[in-house]
This record gives sequence, C-alpha cells and structure tokens, in this order.
Amino acid sequence: MCGIIGVSNHKEAAKIAYLGLYALQHRGEEAAGIASYDRKDIHIVKNTGLVADAFDERSLLELKGDVAIGHCRYSTTGSSNSKNIQPFFVTHRGKPIAIAHNGNLTNTEELYRKLEEEGSIFQTTMDSEIIVHLLAKTRNGDLQHCFLDVLAQLKGAFSLIFLMEDTIVGARDPQGFRPLCLGKLNESYILASESCALDLIHAQFIREIAPGEIIFIKGDKLKSVYLPGSENVKRAHCIFENIYFARPDSDIFDDNVYQVRKRLGEQLAKEHPVQGADFVMSIPDSGNYAALGYAKQLGIPLEVGIIRNHYIGRTFIQPTQVLRDLRVRVKLNPIRSIIKGKKIIVVEDSIVRGTTSRSRIEVLRQAGAKEIHMRISCPPIKSPCFYGIDFPSSKELIGFNKTVQEIADFIKVDSLAYLSLEGMLSVVKHPENFCTACFTGNYPVEIPKTQSKYVLEGKNC
Repeated sequence: MCGIIGVSNHKEAAKIAYLGLYALQHRGEEAAGIASYDRKDIHIVKNTGLVADAFDERSLLELKGDVAIGHCRYSTTGSSNSKNIQPFFVTHRGKPIAIAHNGNLTNTEELYRKLEEEGSIFQTTMDSEIIVHLLAKTRNGDLQHCFLDVLAQLKGAFSLIFLMEDTIVGARDPQGFRPLCLGKLNESYILASESCALDLIHAQFIREIAPGEIIFIKGDKLKSVYLPGSENVKRAHCIFENIYFARPDSDIFDDNVYQVRKRLGEQLAKEHPVQGADFVMSIPDSGNYAALGYAKQLGIPLEVGIIRNHYIGRTFIQPTQVLRDLRVRVKLNPIRSIIKGKKIIVVEDSIVRGTTSRSRIEVLRQAGAKEIHMRISCPPIKSPCFYGIDFPSSKELIGFNKTVQEIADFIKVDSLAYLSLEGMLSVVKHPENFCTACFTGNYPVEIPKTQSKYVLEGKNC
C-alpha cells in the first residue's frame, strides 16, 4: 500500500502534493510527509496520523519551493515509529536526496549486509533507506547512470519518487507490481500512485509509468530511460489493487477500478448464484461495486443493509468484552427494518483472518436476517504477500488453514462461495500480466528465505 506523489515546476508544489495525498489517503493512514525544494534548501514536514492531522497551515507555508514529493504510509516493512515516516531525507556531499517508496523489496537482507560491511550506518528499519545508501555510493556519475546502476540492484516491488534538488525522479520495478502514473497541470508535471490524485487537482492524466521505466522531470522537461532487459520481464501487476486497495475512481493497469470490481461481481454471480434471495447487499465500502455487479447479473434488488460511520477514524481494542463487541457497531450499523426476516446475499471483496467477517455476520444475525449467504469477489487468500501488502503469515490466513465449508462454519453463514481464479482473471485486461501469489503461492520474484528487521518485520510500504 502507501501513496506517493511528486510535483514539479509549480509555485505551490507542496500544497498540490498535500491535496494529492488527500486523494491517496486510502493507501495509508499511519503517517504522512512532504519534502519541498526552494533552489537552496530542502524543507520537510512529517507527522503521524491522517493527512489532515499531519499538516496545518503553518507547516504548509514552511514547505517552500516549486518541487515537492509526498507520502502517506501504511507500514509493511519497518516498525511503526516516527523515524520511519517518509519521505526519507539525507544529505550526501552537500547534495540532498529525499525518497518516497511504495512497495517492498525482497533482497533487503542481502543489500543491508553488503552496505553495512562497506560502512553504512542505518537510521531506520525501512527498506527505502537501503535505496538512499546505494544512491549515495554511486553519485559520482550523471543522474541517469546513477539510477540505472542502483535500481538494477533492487528486487521486488517498488514505485519510487525521488527529490534530487530541482529534479523529480520517478521509477517503477520491471514487474510493475504497484501503480504509478504521470499527469500534467498547466506547465507542471505530476507523478502519483493513482489517477484519482490527478483528478482532485484538475491535472490531465497522460499515461502510466511503464514497468522498468525511470523518468526524470526537471522544470517542464521530461526524459525517460529503461532498466536494461525490463521489456522482456514478465509483468506482475498486483491483482489486489483492483480487488480492494485502489480507489474505484482510479485508472490503473490500463483499466478502471470501478468497472473491474463490477465485472468481478457479475462473474461471481454467474459462478455462485443464490436462488430465492430477497436482495443483495455489501459490507461498506470495499464490497459495494462487486455487489452492484452481482445484483445486476442476477436481476435482484441491491439494498444498503448496513450504514457506515465515516467519522470515527481508527478504533482501538477496548479493555472489556462489552466494549470490544461494540467496536463493530461504531463503524457499521444495520438497518433492521430492511434485514429482519430476509434471505440476503452479502458480497465482500475478501476474507483475510475471518474474525472481522464473523463479527459483521453476527451483527446481521442480531438484526433478524433469516438466511445469510456470503459471496467473495476473489479466491481464498492462502499465501502472505512479500511485495507491499500487509497480509499476515500463512498460519494467520483462514483460507490457508480451513476449507471453504470450515470458513463458513467459523463466520456462521448459511453458505459461502469464492470467485474462482479463472473467473477473477477473466474480467481484467491482459490477465497474464497479474500477480496472483496471495491465492496460488506462485511468487513471480524470489521471496526472502530469512526474516529480519528489514524483511517483513510486520510493518513499510
């Protein structure tokens, strides 16, 4: 997860980056930061919390300059502390380097050992810092050769934006795991994780950054180079971006997320219809669009059976069982008059551990549902992700440990069915270009053999 943005050649670059991070808030709620450059110094503001909490009017005024990069963080590698908030910034030989990273490297242990033996001292537990150390060691040549050399050493998932004085550099790994796009706002260029960030600031979407591409933006000038051999690398776009992570109004991987989710629901209805149901509903908000497609395909009503409270932020575990039970209702409240006595189909995007689904089904039972049939718009998640998604180890994944019927019994539904792998891939463009490792265990890039503080400690981006 994590959201990244870069702005070049705009007199209010930091404010544009701030607005862009608002649009990318769904990619990370843990912390946010912006770094800007005013042709003399780099200015940086980083804080924990949502974008609205991380910045205020005074801090935005401090972020001077016509170039800026920003980051909102959901940690998957590197512990959750203030040192790990991005953009990560260093000065080397009088030259500033700032980096914003979305993804997860898989050869961090190897690179970390190599750098430490060469004398590098690390401040954080982020794999992103490793990239900065590599850059610092190769900054004797020109920028293009420097980046070609450094990024060729990385394995795994990376969508990156760098601030190198007055130059913005964007890069994407050869497999293209995570999205990154290019836009234009008058004479300014914008890099962003998703196109919804461009929409908010009224920027024109130009194109996606290609897998293996490194793009250099200085003022209103662009230049692209490609990692050698990247054109022959098999693509591995994260299918879960379309299922859950990306915003539905974004265009990623040459498709619209809303339309993909709706098609997933339609295909799910073809594979696993329910006869005699009164209506279809979703668990807001992630299942909304698949539920729409499911109901359309079967020609039965779509109802809003649960109302989501949008004003609560994150909830925390409470010390008593009574308060723990109430946490679900803080976020979601059923409409009893719609649900009572009805046979309902609940469409969800996925089930990870199963505990959240179980508590939500219990709420529907208490509201008087006669029958509950759950349908999931992806296959069972059976393997952890090493490319930037905070999926737990296999032992914590209910899809790895239980059969579909056992999962149904655990979450207490009358029936449960998942979309097939073939059905899921049938609704996306270029299905051969997607990573499905979380469903199949077939990893497109070699995964770490050992774990350390730099390898899936449990929380970077």
